[in-house]
Amino acid sequence: MTLAVRVIPCLDVADGRVVKGVNFKNLRDAGDPVELATQYFLQGADELTFLDVTATVDNRATMYDVVARTAEHVFIPLTVGGGVRTVDDVSRLLASGADKVGVNSAAIARPELLSDISARYGAQVLVLSLDITRSASTPSGFVVTTHGGRQHTTLDALEWASRAIELGAGELLVNSIDADGTKDGFDLELVTAIRALSSVPVIASGGAGRIEDFAPAIAAGADAVLAASIFHSGEVLIADVKADLARHGYPVRTS
Repeated sequence: MTLAVRVIPCLDVADGRVVKGVNFKNLRDAGDPVELATQYFLQGADELTFLDVTATVDNRATMYDVVARTAEHVFIPLTVGGGVRTVDDVSRLLASGADKVGVNSAAIARPELLSDISARYGAQVLVLSLDITRSASTPSGFVVTTHGGRQHTTLDALEWASRAIELGAGELLVNSIDADGTKDGFDLELVTAIRALSSVPVIASGGAGRIEDFAPAIAAGADAVLAASIFHSGEVLIADVKADLARHGYPVRTS
């Protein structure tokens, strides 16, 4: 049976509020995370992703209270990332109500963290969050960034994604820093490149601006599509995205 394409609202959280910017800069308030999460659940979201976008920058733990309050109202899978540095952090997030945990900067600093998490909780819990930008410094033309896109590494994004899968990552959240918040569409070249190497599900993120942007990301190889600002503003409804995907022949969950 073909798996349904997932539509995932993303809530970037800073200081307990949902925020949104362009290219991870000039963040502005977009609402209460629990209220927005509940709205998206009722609208038919397949999953939700919370990213604490300043936890790593501020060198603090992630938002356990927000996760716990959301889990009381929302009954779809919840992925939480940002500030996750240890296996104990994962344990606490799962106990708070998260279903999956996203890891980025800490895994780059200590790759064995991925195998540690996967060994204890299973690959299905572990999402590698990839904040990627274009760069002539790597063979693929894509480089991994950390700290919410603020710091470039020397890691080739495609090489790092392949290694992370070997270490136990069960899913790849592929966010284009270049496209983030621009509403110019997903980086289809990046999605295609990641799909070619990945043996695990791929989530396309960054750049959605219209209903018509989602189906091309699936055609490029994404298993799920993630967006933030267009859902927060009400410009595009989750049901409309699913209807358009269905018109293109992609299976979606409708109830």
